[in-house]
Amino acid sequence: MRLPPRIPSRGYLQTARFFATSVPTPRIPQTIIEKVVQKYSVNLPDGKVVKAGDYVMIRPEHVMTHDNTGPVISKFNSIGAKKIVDPRQTVFTLDHDVQNKSHKNLAKYANIEAFARTHGIDFYPAGRGIGHQVLVEEGYAFPHTLTVASDSHSNMYGGVACVGTPIVRTDAAALWATGKTWWQVPRMVKVEFRGKLAPGVTGKDVIVALCGSFNNDEVLNAAIEFTGEGVPALSVDDRLTISNMTTEWGALVGVFPVDNTLLSWYETALAKLERRTFASKSIPPPPEHPRINRRRLDALRATNLASDLGVQYSSHLIFDLSTLVPHVSGPNSVKISTPLPKLESQQIAIQKAYLVSCTNSRVSDIAAAASVVEGKKIAEGVEFYVAAASSVVQAEAEKLGHWNKLIAAGAKVLPAGCGPCIGLGTGLLEEGETGISATNRNYKGRMGHPKAQAYLASPAVVAASAVKGFICSPNSLDTTSFPPAGAPVFSITSGSSDAAEVPQAEEPLFPGFPAAFSGRLLFAPQDNLNTDALYPGKYTYQDDITLERQAQVVMENYDPSFAGNVATILPSLSASDESTKSGVVLVSGYNFGTGSSREQAATALKSAGVPLVIAGSFGDIFKRNAINNGLICLECPELVADLTATYAKGGARGAGGLDGELTVDKGHEIRVSMTDGSVTLRGSDGEKNYKVRTVGASVQELWVCGGLEGFILKSIQHS
Repeated sequence: MRLPPRIPSRGYLQTARFFATSVPTPRIPQTIIEKVVQKYSVNLPDGKVVKAGDYVMIRPEHVMTHDNTGPVISKFNSIGAKKIVDPRQTVFTLDHDVQNKSHKNLAKYANIEAFARTHGIDFYPAGRGIGHQVLVEEGYAFPHTLTVASDSHSNMYGGVACVGTPIVRTDAAALWATGKTWWQVPRMVKVEFRGKLAPGVTGKDVIVALCGSFNNDEVLNAAIEFTGEGVPALSVDDRLTISNMTTEWGALVGVFPVDNTLLSWYETALAKLERRTFASKSIPPPPEHPRINRRRLDALRATNLASDLGVQYSSHLIFDLSTLVPHVSGPNSVKISTPLPKLESQQIAIQKAYLVSCTNSRVSDIAAAASVVEGKKIAEGVEFYVAAASSVVQAEAEKLGHWNKLIAAGAKVLPAGCGPCIGLGTGLLEEGETGISATNRNYKGRMGHPKAQAYLASPAVVAASAVKGFICSPNSLDTTSFPPAGAPVFSITSGSSDAAEVPQAEEPLFPGFPAAFSGRLLFAPQDNLNTDALYPGKYTYQDDITLERQAQVVMENYDPSFAGNVATILPSLSASDESTKSGVVLVSGYNFGTGSSREQAATALKSAGVPLVIAGSFGDIFKRNAINNGLICLECPELVADLTATYAKGGARGAGGLDGELTVDKGHEIRVSMTDGSVTLRGSDGEKNYKVRTVGASVQELWVCGGLEGFILKSIQHS
């Protein structure tokens, strides 16, 4: 149940973002995440303190790509890059389609390996394990570092206090070629755990319950810092599971602290690594591991980071672990979570069960499942699929006897890799079937047929369900130790701090970047305007489509008249001076550009003559694609609110304008200063003024270069 503290309004959840500005002394308080990003930011002006909302150029510790390495190689080659600027930064792990033994897939894998060998890149072949698990095992994801991956579940690295966050393929190519890419620091959210978990309640139950309890975008596009008295009792495996699924919760980062639990885990990991190599008093000791070693662990203990007093968070979520019972997510949505005792009474029959993925296939997970099935058999009519998160995990599970217990019960073994979790290979859900899985996503159709039902639960619950044939708890679970089987206790408060808000200071513009954007304002009174509305999917894979043609079909699925209206307006526009960029300025609601990762949603708008989009907020991947292609995105909730109240039907977004028009055009002229963020709106009803946080030098330079690819070419030429 939710505690009574004040619930934040949508306004504060959609906080503005801005570029880092010069900062007076005394030093502005920072969260631990901001401190790590500060360490990995490059070309910052003297005295600048990195804060949430800042656009910065980052040089991450590592960048990982997996099966999508092939397209990144193509992008890398197409922009004329010849050399990986820092091979030690780059990691390849083949993990998604490892069951596919077709000539085409094997050839793709061979080409990726050959590229790695040519450039001296660390390469982990199919069968070694899921990339995220490999990065943790091999120390690429390490406390207080920043590591990125071209995969949405790189949030998982936060389980070992590493700031992990996803990037898109163009970013990966930029990192290969230059070692750098841009990033906007997310808003900071504090998640406080109170109390301790009851026996039999796991990290999977925690994140499943969080996704179901805080299911109104409270952490959308945020960086989460986990704190509180409940953290020390959470194992590192539990933390990795929770951080992994902060992706499904909507966040971009989910970081646990460095504490004695984590340090002890690393001591054990270091001991295991040292035992890998034969040693004797008569021969020199083996070389230390390049990333997990005594020097690095001692340095971590000596220089542990913590968030400063008075630091600002956009919100503070509180979750009482002691009130939690095992939970199940679904069907087909992580936003639906149900206490297991309530669901168990329904005896929902299953046909498939899965213990796979980077979320819950570590040794402790396999041990939990093995203890449930020991001496039993998988129910008739049920298929139970098992894949370790890595070959190292499987070897240890075999050594401890857990793996053989699963096989003896009738589990079907798959190679270490993503497999069914991503909808690839053997054992997918068929039409009409129901499955329960220890994976991270149960979206409709992800693990098989769209008319199948998918639930998520902990490894022990998955194993028990496989044995009994319906969703249930293990017999060994002592339910008398559980709290009442209602909703867990949680609450949310707005962000607060003793730190004063620092106004944005004017900074010199990057040479060649406009001092202002101006032009006719068009208003699309709609929230969640998705990428298919901006650029129809039927055009996405027409590789030969021109930018001119993209401009003709932009917004076709939302407003078929949009492209024609823009084309009619453009000839009448002219810049007031050479430092102003003119065009049509599109204003829309919240979560603009949500949906797929298609870059054409951004390039089509820019090609049509829209150099600037203003919204209440943006889908994060759309904004990355927009900035990577030279389309500027700014957030101004106040402008959106005024336009909605005045020109949207019923004063609400979603039903068009007052006359039912999908795009409102009242002849307004808008000018946005990129030096001080002032916005001037002029129309028949007079003049109104607003304020936005402008983009900083990193984004300005990309715009001047024509996008990220142009920036890469410039960097290559300079080097």
